Amino acid sequence: MESDIIKTSQGDLVISFLGHASLMLSWNDKIIHVDPVSCEADYKMLPGADMILITHDHDDHLDVNAVHCIKTAAAKVVGTPGVEKQLHGIVVMKNGETRTVDGLKIEAVAAYNIKHMRAPGMPFHPKGIGNGYVVTFGDKRVYFAGDTENIPEMKELKDIDIAFLPMNLPYTMTPEMVADAVRAFRPKILYPYHQGETDTARLADLLKAEKGIEVRIRKMK
Repeated sequence: MESDIIKTSQGDLVISFLGHASLMLSWNDKIIHVDPVSCEADYKMLPGADMILITHDHDDHLDVNAVHCIKTAAAKVVGTPGVEKQLHGIVVMKNGETRTVDGLKIEAVAAYNIKHMRAPGMPFHPKGIGNGYVVTFGDKRVYFAGDTENIPEMKELKDIDIAFLPMNLPYTMTPEMVADAVRAFRPKILYPYHQGETDTARLADLLKAEKGIEVRIRKMK
């Protein structure tokens, strides 16, 4: 697995890039999985989760089999009301809610389409269904956007150290939309993910003049 190490005030945050929207994080003796999906990794070979974050119930983000592979008896699963229909007994969070779960502050951010539609009036991701999450690790705030476009709620975020933003068509954002959002809320490190066949070099070019924003490209198709 490709991994990056981020220094925090309470120890190293290790981010492992599994693929698409699936991530694994290790911090302060906790293992946190984000949107685990079986086709992105052999979850039987990965460490059991202390926490699992699921942004919404589409099958490239919610895989019940993958969850069961890594879910320990004490693990907390955080998800939307739609996720709760498939995984009972989870911590349900709605857009705009903030909770502390197992010692981690988690903020649920709206995630939805404003432009890209399945058909007129039918967005791929309707408002109020999916979450992004801002999770605080010591002095670092990490934003996992889920499936969304450059919505007002994203642009209003403050003090984001690391942002994972989706960039694949037609479901989420173009490089131009990602750049527009990033210029508004200015994360220190940007990882495009859920990128499909979108040209990540285009995003890097759009943001090359933005001081204080580092674009990191990883294998996250």
